[in-house]
Amino acid sequence: MRITTDKSALDVALVHRFLSEQSAWARGIPLDVVRRSIDNSLCFAGFEGERQVAFARVVSDFATFAYLADVFVVPEARGRGCSKALMKAIVAHPELQGLRRFTLATADAHGLYAQFGFTPLGQPERFMERFVPGVYSAARA
Repeated sequence: MRITTDKSALDVALVHRFLSEQSAWARGIPLDVVRRSIDNSLCFAGFEGERQVAFARVVSDFATFAYLADVFVVPEARGRGCSKALMKAIVAHPELQGLRRFTLATADAHGLYAQFGFTPLGQPERFMERFVPGVYSAARA
C-alpha cells in the first residue's frame, strides 16, 4: 500500500461516503463538514494501485498535542495489513514527533492502536468532552 499526505490525491467522495454511510462515529456527516475537516487536518491516504482504500486524519498543533480521527480501511481491503501500514506512517511522520500527548477514541480497535503505543487514558477523570451526537442530522434540518 502506498501512503501519502498529499491532499490533492484524496478521493474526497470516498472519504465522505465511508464516513457518512459506513462509520459508526460520523454517520450522516455532510460533505462540506468532511471537506473542512480535511482542510484543517494532516491527512493520510492509503492506495492500492490508483484506488484509495484507507484514510486517517490527525488534528494537531504539531508541537504538543495531536488527535487521531476518522481512521478507516474500506471493507474489501481489510485483512491485508492496510491499517498497520497506515498507523506506521502516522506515528513515523516527522511533524508528529516529540508530542506530549497523542490521543484517539475507538470502540473496537484497541488491539491495533496498542501496537503503536496507545494506552487507555491514565487519568480519565481529568478529561472532559462536549458531545453533540445529533449534530449532523440537525445540520440537514
